[in-house]
Amino acid sequence: MGRTIVGMDVGSSKVCTLVGEVDDEGDVRVIGVGMVPSRGVRKGVVVNIADATAAIVASVEQAERTSGYTIERAYVGLSGTHVSSLNSRGVVGISRREHGIALEDVDRALDAAQAIAVPHNQEVVHVIPRGYTVDGQDGVHDPIGMHGFRLEVEAHIVIGSSTLIQNLVKCVEGAGVEVDGLVLASIAAGGAVLTDTEREMGVVLADVGAGTSDIAVFIDGTVWHTVTLGVGGEYITGDIAIGMRLPPDVAEQVKIQHGHACAAQVSPEARISVQAFGGQSHQVVPRWKLAEIVGARAEEILSMVQQEIKRSGYDGLLPSGVVLCGGTAQLAGIEQLGRDILGLPVRIGTPQAIHGLVDKVSNPAQAVGAGLMEWGLTAGARPQLRRSGPGAGRRFLNWLRVFLPG
Repeated sequence: MGRTIVGMDVGSSKVCTLVGEVDDEGDVRVIGVGMVPSRGVRKGVVVNIADATAAIVASVEQAERTSGYTIERAYVGLSGTHVSSLNSRGVVGISRREHGIALEDVDRALDAAQAIAVPHNQEVVHVIPRGYTVDGQDGVHDPIGMHGFRLEVEAHIVIGSSTLIQNLVKCVEGAGVEVDGLVLASIAAGGAVLTDTEREMGVVLADVGAGTSDIAVFIDGTVWHTVTLGVGGEYITGDIAIGMRLPPDVAEQVKIQHGHACAAQVSPEARISVQAFGGQSHQVVPRWKLAEIVGARAEEILSMVQQEIKRSGYDGLLPSGVVLCGGTAQLAGIEQLGRDILGLPVRIGTPQAIHGLVDKVSNPAQAVGAGLMEWGLTAGARPQLRRSGPGAGRRFLNWLRVFLPG
């Protein structure tokens, strides 16, 4: 029996639990999927403990039935506008220079980088090394074993609300599942859909879900900037419901089946039939009208992504452009609209190197869940660096170092 890894994406629209089995070649084969509508979660954070726990229970039970395994532990994605980030520098002297830089020196450098003022209701979730400098020589990806007197580290620090993190963990544990680690959703998605070349050259990962848009900028093989925006596909659904006078569930179906982000690409003659409020018979409306509603909100979301890219200061270092994933990335025409709005290469990202139940997970909406399994697979592949957050940060850094050459 091979080792199993479970990834759990607790989102605003769905709870997805993926069960993967590690084969002899070290690849993950998806053997179980549990996907149910989300409850008690809004804009990526838990707003009702009982409802969220019930949804997680249903997802876990479904994944257990399809996989044949009992799920006891899982890697869980973290999102929400409460998550913020900043970059910091840590500098230390090398303790035992005759033996070269040791893991303890790297630990101390990361501790120094983390010596920042954190509000009492916030906690450090991740301390991510962006790069090292040894005696003035920058561009060092892995300093262990090198000789020198002075070690500097540039670190990307992710901070989140202690209360909201604890609520998420409480819901997962309430479903009988121990949290193996928390990982930022945008980082997990990046691990599943980005290529090594994209991460090295410079790329933006935008995971546009129902309630949030999680953004991460990758340069030189590691993450340089992260942010979560409180907008997503549910805003498009709301506009359709209001503009076409439809119940929300009907508006969601209409968006998925007939929505298009570029009205100019929709035939003027195309018509769709929808069920309106009040028990009326189906009404027939032009598809271009739907596309105008969808396109306006999609343009606004992409413009906010563009503003965040510019605010990061790295907009001139992204030759690989933008990779869109998340449920909203499945919207017809959004790839072309993204190119028009962002002025960068844009592609839709789907999980790579997935085996097993490929038909159920090879779509942009499963990027976070697939990335969490990949993270679990490589969590022990490198020496442990440090612990931060609720036990997640040390394993997170192990996984992140897979991005770094050497």
